[in-house]
Amino acid sequence: MRALALACVAALLLAHAPPARAGGTDWITGLPREDVPVATWPGGRKVAVAFVLYVEVWGHGHGPNFRPDMAGREPDLVDEGFREYAVNFGLPRVGRLFRETDVPLSLALNAEFPKARPEVWTTLRSLVPAAPIVAHGLNNATALLPLTEGPAAQRAYIRKTLDMIEADTGVRSTGWSSPSVYPDAATFEASAAEGIRYTLDGMDSDVLSRLATTPRPLLLVPYPPSVVDMGQYLSRFKEADDLARLWTDYVGELAREAAADPSRPASVVAIGIHPFVVGTPAGAAALRRVLETLKANPLVWLTDVESVVKAAGER
Repeated sequence: MRALALACVAALLLAHAPPARAGGTDWITGLPREDVPVATWPGGRKVAVAFVLYVEVWGHGHGPNFRPDMAGREPDLVDEGFREYAVNFGLPRVGRLFRETDVPLSLALNAEFPKARPEVWTTLRSLVPAAPIVAHGLNNATALLPLTEGPAAQRAYIRKTLDMIEADTGVRSTGWSSPSVYPDAATFEASAAEGIRYTLDGMDSDVLSRLATTPRPLLLVPYPPSVVDMGQYLSRFKEADDLARLWTDYVGELAREAAADPSRPASVVAIGIHPFVVGTPAGAAALRRVLETLKANPLVWLTDVESVVKAAGER
């Protein structure tokens, strides 16, 4: 009986203990990594949520297929129409939604986009002029990171991306998100060496962590694959309304955990969104419901990625 009672007490303590801190050696890079302790976000909030809109160049014949069974057709009116609609109508619609709801937004930008789609870019930027720009490579189809060419080639690629974005937007990005979510271990060191301060390539945590890159550490902003809309939509066949439930449940549970144990470290989640999914009228309606729900939660801080980095004292 005594052993059973002790086991019950141990289980209770474990259930209410803060989550284990990530530390030691990063499993991708082999570099030292440590959590960044944040007790609360501004206003005493416990869960930081940053929506990141992906502004990408795919090119004719490339990109997501709404109907894979038609991908071999020439012309492929269905899939090309799906992609064109997302760019021409979806991106501005998402920009309007965030402006109307007065919620911060971050932009993950392919460097080729401003010149490839100047009118769309001008419209989008005018809707969310304060949105930080996260560098997202050159494009998302034919010019990905040169992973097989060594660290120097990756540094040159990242530098070119940053230079192009700065030339066309006036912003020198300090954040990185690898195109097509395809970096390797060398990408983290290469991005830090080119002046990147934080990356969305870290996908395995609820809290900020710091990677011991040179010449200075690189902050990993959690970007869990389970909440990115594109993978859920195209690979798991989830509709926008399914994603609305996923996002509210995901963030709501983080807030519930924080309320149950205020000693838990403050959490953060960057949620990747794409105009193919949330840029349709139905997708925007679902996302609007999410934003309204999260705004009403007193423990949730709707913000952008750079504000998260700044609030953590990492800038």
